[in-house]
Amino acid sequence: MATAGLAVGRTVGVPTQDDRRSTIVVDPHPVFELSPYLYMQFMEPLGATDGSVEAAWDHTIDGWRDDVLAVTRDLAPTMMRWGGIFVDFYRWREGVGPRAQRPAMLNLLWGGVESNQIGTTEFVGLCKTVGAEPLICVNFESDGRQQYVKAKDSVRTADATEAAAWVAYCNDPHHAERLTHGRAAPIGVRYWQIGNETSYDKSGFDLETAARKTVEFAKAMRAADPGIRLIAWGDSDWAGRMADVAGQHINYLAFHHMFDPDSREKPVLRGESYRRDPDATWAQLMGAWQTHDTKIRRVRDSLGGRRIPLALTECHFTIPGRDRGDVLSTWAAGVSYARILNNHQRHGDVLQIATAADFCGTRWQNNAVMIPVPKGSGRAYLQPVARVMQLYRHHIGTHAITVSDIPEGLDIVASRRDNTVFLHVANTQRTKPVRAALRIGRSTIRRGRVLEIAEDSTVELSYLNSGEVMKVVEKPLSPDTVWEFPAASVSAVELEIVAA
Repeated sequence: MATAGLAVGRTVGVPTQDDRRSTIVVDPHPVFELSPYLYMQFMEPLGATDGSVEAAWDHTIDGWRDDVLAVTRDLAPTMMRWGGIFVDFYRWREGVGPRAQRPAMLNLLWGGVESNQIGTTEFVGLCKTVGAEPLICVNFESDGRQQYVKAKDSVRTADATEAAAWVAYCNDPHHAERLTHGRAAPIGVRYWQIGNETSYDKSGFDLETAARKTVEFAKAMRAADPGIRLIAWGDSDWAGRMADVAGQHINYLAFHHMFDPDSREKPVLRGESYRRDPDATWAQLMGAWQTHDTKIRRVRDSLGGRRIPLALTECHFTIPGRDRGDVLSTWAAGVSYARILNNHQRHGDVLQIATAADFCGTRWQNNAVMIPVPKGSGRAYLQPVARVMQLYRHHIGTHAITVSDIPEGLDIVASRRDNTVFLHVANTQRTKPVRAALRIGRSTIRRGRVLEIAEDSTVELSYLNSGEVMKVVEKPLSPDTVWEFPAASVSAVELEIVAA
C-alpha cells in the first residue's frame, strides 16, 4: 500500500485507563466478502422532469460532455444501471443503429420527448469509459401497467422475445443486426434486471403473475446468453415467493427505497426550513439511516432464510422542496449518507448491489452528479452524497471485518485487503470532535493515513464553490495511533498492519 506520512511501528495492546473509553477496537479476521458493487449508480432519461441523460450528452460532437466524463471518472462507480420505470415504455431497437434514423419517443412518465440519440451503445460506452459494469433493465411487459402499453398508436410494451433479442444484440459475437450497425465486437452486458418496481402499482402484475413471467423472461434471455446475471423483483414482501418460483433462474432479488427521512410531526428538512434550525436538521438527518435499515431488514426477513443476494438498485432521499430537497446540497446530508453507506456494508453478507443516489441531472438534488446548464455556465460536480461515495469507493477492502468497540459519537465499519485495514468513520456530532486510539487486534500498525472531509454541517454546495468546499484532505496518522475525528466529518482510514 502506498501510504503517506510517518511510520508508526507500534504494537497496539491493551489501552490505558485514560483512553479505554475512546478506543476503536477492530478484529482483523475476515467475516464475509464484500461485493464490488456497493457504490453503483442509476441512470434514467427523466424527460421534462430533470435534464439527466440529454444534458450529459453533447449533441454537437455526438459524445458525452467532457466535464461529465471527468467527474464520473472521479466518482468511479463500479456499476451503472440503465432503466427504471422508463423501460416500461422503452423499445430498445429505437435506440440503436444510425442516429439519424432513430425515432423519437414520448416519455410517458417523466414528460417530454426523448430523442433516442443515447441508447444501448452510448450507455455501455459511458460505462466502459469510466470503468463501470453496465446493468440494463428490460421492458417486462410494462410490468403489467396498462397506462404504458400504448401511446398514440405506438405499442410500447415488450415481451420476453424482445428482451432476449436485446441480450443477443449486446452479447452474441456474430449478431447480424449489430454487425449491420457497424459494431463487429460484442457490446458486452452481463447484468440484466427483469421488472422494475413491479409491486408498487396496483394496476401492475400481481406476485404470481410476475413470478411466472420472470421465469419466462429468464429462460428466453439465458437462451441468448447463458452467462448473464439476472436480477428479479423482490420488494413488498415478494422475495420469498419469487425465490421459490424463479430462484433457479435468477441471481439476485431487487428492491428500492426512496424515502423522506423528515419528522412527520415537526418537519424541518423541507423547503428552506432546514436553514433556520441547524441542530434539528442535523438530528433528523443523523437518524435517517435507521429508517433505511428497517427497510433492508424487512426485505432480508422476507427471504425467510433463503440464500439469494439482494440488489438495491434505486435508493435516495425524497425530501419535498425546490429542486426536490435543497438540504441535500448541505454537508449535513453528506454525513447522513455516510451512515447509510456504512450500513450497506454491514449488510454486505447479503446486499451485493447497492446505491444511494441517482446518477446525474440538472435539477434534482438527489443526483450524484449535478450538470450546470447551459453548457459553459459551470462544470459538472459531485453532490455531497457522491463525495462520500467517492471517498469510500477508493478506500475499501475486499472483506468485511468487525469493529467491536466504537467511541460515542462515531459510526464505523471496517474492511480488509491483504495487510491493509480500512475504516469508514462518520462523526455524528455536529460541533464536537472525537479523539480515539486505534487498536487492530494484537497486530502492529506499521503506518497509516487518514483521508477526511470536514465541513460545517450548514455549508451548501453549488457549481460556484464545488472546488473549494467538501474536499478530501489527506493526513498522516500520528505515531501514537491516536486520531481526532473533526466534528461533522467523514473519514477513510488506511492502516498497514503486521500480524502479531
